[in-house]
Amino acid sequence: MNSLIVISILAIVVLYLGLYKAKNALLPVTIIGLIGALVLAIMEWNSGATAIFSGMMLFDNFAVAFSGLTIVSTILILLLSKTYFDKISSNVAEYYTIILFALTGIIVMVSYHNLTMLFVGLEIMSVSLYILAGIKKRDFASNEAALKYFLMGAFSTGFLLFGIALIYGSSHSFDLSVIAQYVIDRPTGIDPMFYVGIALMMVGMCFKIGAAPFHFWTPDVYEGSPTLITAFMSTVVKTAGFAAFLRLFAICFAPLAEFWMPALLIITVITLFVGNITALYQTNFKRMLAFSSISHAGYMLFAIVALGTTSVNAVFVYASAYSLASIIAFAVLIMVKEQTGGENFDNFNGLGKRNPFLAFVLTVAMLSLAGIPLTAGFVGKFFMFSTALQQYHIWLIILAIVNAIIGIFYYFKVIVAMYFKDAERKELSTSGYYTFVLGVSAVFSILLGVYPSIITDLF
Repeated sequence: MNSLIVISILAIVVLYLGLYKAKNALLPVTIIGLIGALVLAIMEWNSGATAIFSGMMLFDNFAVAFSGLTIVSTILILLLSKTYFDKISSNVAEYYTIILFALTGIIVMVSYHNLTMLFVGLEIMSVSLYILAGIKKRDFASNEAALKYFLMGAFSTGFLLFGIALIYGSSHSFDLSVIAQYVIDRPTGIDPMFYVGIALMMVGMCFKIGAAPFHFWTPDVYEGSPTLITAFMSTVVKTAGFAAFLRLFAICFAPLAEFWMPALLIITVITLFVGNITALYQTNFKRMLAFSSISHAGYMLFAIVALGTTSVNAVFVYASAYSLASIIAFAVLIMVKEQTGGENFDNFNGLGKRNPFLAFVLTVAMLSLAGIPLTAGFVGKFFMFSTALQQYHIWLIILAIVNAIIGIFYYFKVIVAMYFKDAERKELSTSGYYTFVLGVSAVFSILLGVYPSIITDLF
């Protein structure tokens, strides 16, 4: 709860700093405030579930863990913004403020215990992201991304709200505990309207996480948005979406898995193949990462398809690994684009000779995303596969392994370009902020791959 209050106040403070032209204080104040929020969140670990707003929000270990992960990812992304936002606009305070407001909505999303708060958190986050996607006002691609994101976001919210209304109409409550008790008390006599509500909410959540066939907005929005905002959407926002998805289904709908699981299983398989096969044919690195994020949504859906005691741990580990690798990938992409002016794989040619540090950390990121052993990505995939095996989804594991092999091909494209193709290029000067973020992210990607017990024993 304290972390939510701190982030909310911090957003307003940063806005006033911008109003009084304290430009140099924006980043330090934001980072210090987020570190304070992170410390307050960690202090609530194992302190018992704290309920606020008459039980509408619940700060348990689940909320603390995912709040901490999203705050850490936001800190790393904002450290990359030191010069990035200055090149887009002279009004930098608005960027930090809107990102902090989005993070406020995300904290609500991972700690809700009432469907009303799920909707409130989702909308706070979504409205902020609509603005961030189109914040480059004179860039046509950015405008297109914002419009597509807004239209598809509003469309998916309609599904979610209709589903919430039908759930309420059947159970007479928005509270997750009451809805769960309604399901338990009626093993055979559940209102058909309740099942329709589950289906509509599942569709709405699949839109939000970019799962196929509800993924149409993802590639264009990710490609058109400013790269740093794309990094935020690809990591922090996706983590929050899965945390909200998992919390809802684990608490309320687990006893009805026979109804919704087959449909979600089909969505998972489609998501894996659409994401990986489409990414295989991309020549633009940023667009490849967009389709890659779709495939990773498919892997994370394993934890919900095979809902069980290890699902929370599996999602947390996978989201941590994916966030670290994605932050590295987008950070290097920003630097390469500044030097070459392009985002294609060819723009990475010769990077291994001129910039061995950048090439090394990007290699670590690609190996992690591909799920190669001794990286965090391998541990994440291992946990997801183990979760699915506990429910005997053998053929799903086989299809996932096939998709993982496909993924290796397009992730290795950039490694081949960096080390085995030559190009005339100057050495990139890496700022202290970028070096710190890239170094920390790469070290933790390897550390979690070698010593996964650092985070795997949390739940």
